[in-house]
Amino acid sequence: MHITVDQDKCCGAGSCVLAAPDVFDQRDEDGIVVLLEARPAAGLHEAVREAAAVCPAAAITLEQAQERV
Repeated sequence: MHITVDQDKCCGAGSCVLAAPDVFDQRDEDGIVVLLEARPAAGLHEAVREAAAVCPAAAITLEQAQERV
């Protein structure tokens, strides 16, 4: 999984931080999302999917990693 965030879209709701605090944080000055881990461990994927789903600004994009054969 690869995560990108659009800080311009972010409204600072903090839902992502509540859902996946090991992956997302917020800037102190304005609450805008900060991505801590663009490629989180598999054990965090469910929480990251939840964070993306609850983001009111749709500022989180998830891409599944391609398997190498």
